[in-house]
Amino acid sequence: MKISTKGRYALRMLVDIALHQEEGYISLKDISERQNISKKYLEQIVPLLNKSGILKTSRGKRGGYRINGEPKNYTVGDVLRATEGSLAPVACLDYSPNDCERINQCVTLPIWEGLYKLITDYLDGITIQDISDKCINFNDHYYI
Repeated sequence: MKISTKGRYALRMLVDIALHQEEGYISLKDISERQNISKKYLEQIVPLLNKSGILKTSRGKRGGYRINGEPKNYTVGDVLRATEGSLAPVACLDYSPNDCERINQCVTLPIWEGLYKLITDYLDGITIQDISDKCINFNDHYYI
């Protein structure tokens, strides 16, 4: 499994929003400048995070984006599932129940199930708040 730029940038975007949440709604322009990510690229990520319910949007002069709720309620796994799709290492684990015709003869299935469990347990054990708590603040510039 390889995490795409979209997944990595979505995570950076959400941590940036969490770090500045006391400022209200955060503009993509501000996130783009702080994170050195193209605003156009962030515009492609926003619909995925909106659809998943992670982001809240406000339009208008003071509009922008906020995390829908608390950063402690969203995990890295949530963000990656919203941007990358399934985290399963093999296609047969994308659906529950597993409908593979070879499920009863597959000697490698336990390996993939174990790997999937490790991946999901790890990524679902780290919240946006956990990451933002570890950021370093130098003169109001946060380093992720």
